[in-house]
Amino acid sequence: MNTRFAEAKILVVDDETGVTRLCDRFLTRAGFQVLTANHPQDGLEIIQHQKIDLLLADIRMPHLDGFQLLKLARDRQPDLAVLIMTGYGTVETAVEALRQGADGMVLKPFSGAELVQSAEQALRDRQREREVQRLQALRPLFEISEALFAATSPEHLRARLLDVLFDQIKCAHISLYHRMGEQGWQQIALRGFSFDASACFPAAWNQADTLQPCTPDRFSPAGDPCGFSDHRPGFMACAPLDYAGMHQFLLIARQAGEPDFNELEWETLRILVRQAVVALENAQLYDELQKHIRQLETSQQALAQAEKMAAVGRLTAAIAHEINNPLHSIRNCLHLAGRDELSEDSRQEYLELAREETERLMNTVRQMLDFYRPSALDRKPADLNALVDRVIKLLDAQFSSQQVILTRQYAPDLPLVLVVANQIQQVFFNLFLNAIEAMPPGGEITITTAYENGHVVALVADSGPGIAPEKREEIFEPFVSSKENGLGLGLTVSYGVVTAHGGSLSLLPDGDGGACFRVSLPAYQ
Repeated sequence: MNTRFAEAKILVVDDETGVTRLCDRFLTRAGFQVLTANHPQDGLEIIQHQKIDLLLADIRMPHLDGFQLLKLARDRQPDLAVLIMTGYGTVETAVEALRQGADGMVLKPFSGAELVQSAEQALRDRQREREVQRLQALRPLFEISEALFAATSPEHLRARLLDVLFDQIKCAHISLYHRMGEQGWQQIALRGFSFDASACFPAAWNQADTLQPCTPDRFSPAGDPCGFSDHRPGFMACAPLDYAGMHQFLLIARQAGEPDFNELEWETLRILVRQAVVALENAQLYDELQKHIRQLETSQQALAQAEKMAAVGRLTAAIAHEINNPLHSIRNCLHLAGRDELSEDSRQEYLELAREETERLMNTVRQMLDFYRPSALDRKPADLNALVDRVIKLLDAQFSSQQVILTRQYAPDLPLVLVVANQIQQVFFNLFLNAIEAMPPGGEITITTAYENGHVVALVADSGPGIAPEKREEIFEPFVSSKENGLGLGLTVSYGVVTAHGGSLSLLPDGDGGACFRVSLPAYQ
């Protein structure tokens, strides 16, 4: 006997006791589990309550022939293999057996070998047919699984899952229940005919860990809460959906008179439920991730707004300080210049001081406008090396008077940069002047250019004392200056110009001494 069918259960139905005994002897000796019935109704009763792999039935029986028994048996167990026995074998009989869905026919009288061979062949054919059906059914499941995993909203995914199950399993009802703590179970979604069995589930009731058949009275001692008149196992199923701390389950049911779920439908249910649990957990995690991202974005926006307000506060205080001092000086000078007893020379001296303070105030405002007013000038391709050379030529007198040693390390064939030339020259003008003023006479400035990752880069390094650690983080803020009479707007304006060109201006970490600023501008393609 084929080991694949060693535990196959065969039901023999024949109104002749001798035939059923003979079949029992042959099939039991071959290793099958055998049940017998001498009346078709007794055979249907067995099929109603037990899983049968093969039905061996005589064609001619009182009250119910073999073909009628085949149809009723298949209604209850659609995957059942069927062999028809007859002592009147004709071509017409064989054709009718095939038309009715029989998997084979055995002619009486038969030997033990013939019976066993026919039984094995019928089981083999039925198994092959189920595998083909399973393959045909599983193909669309891949597309369904993709659709389930594509859904990122748990609510949308649950609705999609019920729609898929309702279409694929062809059941009359599907409902989804959610555990509401001590309040018990609550129906949160359904498809098909409406009923809610929430009251039948105790709050402490735990759904099964795996998909399995069930009947209404299994979870309701009071009886059938669904209005079903048929309590046979196989027409109702419970499927747990535990994920991400959620406790839910599906109740899937067919109405009385409809066939039980067959093996292929059970397999489809198992696959869809397993896929649904993973997809629901992914959707839940994705939903939580999106909430965290939104919270983080909100926090970042609040933090950025707070930082902006703090920067505005610092800037306002700095501007007030820088403007208030000259205004006070101007007012005092004008007040003193207006005194009658003051000599003409003293009056002119006070007026000259007021004029100088007015010039200083106008210079401060002008530099502030340069920083905050967006440029409307057209940008043009330019050679950065040439721009730097032009700035060096303009500062030649300062380099000479301070005995500055200037070293140029230009990269050849640099890509062009798309800039407003005089603005970029102002950036290097500020950097060179800062370096000259920071160094004692005889210092050294090194200017290096290079091409890095789509950007043209220039390094301006000096041999001065460098930037104090406490000022490094605020070096680009307005009115921060280490010079005695400096306004502290040069680096601020330079930073704004470079940033407006899509580049960056940064102070590199301390090296061998001095300060080193890095200017990076996008290369013009």
